[in-house]
Amino acid sequence: MPTRLEILKDMVAKSPADAFLRYGLATEYANAGELEQAVSEYQELLAANPNYAAGYFHGGRTLEKLGRLEDARAIYEKGIEVTARTGDAHTRSELQAALDILG
Repeated sequence: MPTRLEILKDMVAKSPADAFLRYGLATEYANAGELEQAVSEYQELLAANPNYAAGYFHGGRTLEKLGRLEDARAIYEKGIEVTARTGDAHTRSELQAALDILG
């Protein structure tokens, strides 16, 4: 029986432009501890769908886990810009809080 990760990889291969599937794959990689692969998928997601706000928050959190704090700051800052423009106040506040914690 295929794993969730294998299923999501297959689904993304068949529909690479599907932002929800790509986000799910990135999240599944992160949950499996495959953080570098998760970061790569979050980057793919945001390159194709720059308004996908959750990608900035979870991408930043994954970068933090890798110790890549400057990269995490950068993605949080970009996410704050995007969510300010799109009017997503909730995600913007989450991104700002994450950025503030980094200092």
